[in-house]
Amino acid sequence: MAEKRNIFLVGPMGAGKSTIGRQLSQQLNMEFFDSDQEIEKRTGADISWVFDVEGESGFRLREQKIINELTRKQGIILATGGGSVKFKETRNCLSARGIVIYLETTIEKQLIRTKRDKKRPLLQVMTSNRTILESLAHERNPLYEDIADITVKTDNQNAKSVAFNIIRLLEKM
Repeated sequence: MAEKRNIFLVGPMGAGKSTIGRQLSQQLNMEFFDSDQEIEKRTGADISWVFDVEGESGFRLREQKIINELTRKQGIILATGGGSVKFKETRNCLSARGIVIYLETTIEKQLIRTKRDKKRPLLQVMTSNRTILESLAHERNPLYEDIADITVKTDNQNAKSVAFNIIRLLEKM
């Protein structure tokens, strides 16, 4: 990739967006951002607290603003939150300002990868995590697919392998 285009990673929680984003950042020598970490940095509080105080709608508005701002940068890698694609404006920013890579994973892998993670507000309820993840997949997977330039399955590879595979696919574009 002679010119460094923005790379935006979308997909459900537990797909590996942050981990793979950091790998890509190292291998491509590009600056890495994580929209959830940016929200935490700017609010001075963790995502769960923002969800508790402002609700999901307040959190999504913050997320939308941060993604709009970050996608205006040049030559970055951005790991987005799983629900960031809910807003059409955010999907448009991602589609128009970089290459969107959908990191696809199964519900089974999500359950394994998120089992001990207490920083996922949508999984901190009394409903079964499988039920929640299935509902989110039903709502969001079509949105990820709709804006993706590239789709990569992350289930059976480590982050380094997925990053290598993405770089190979980007070179073909």
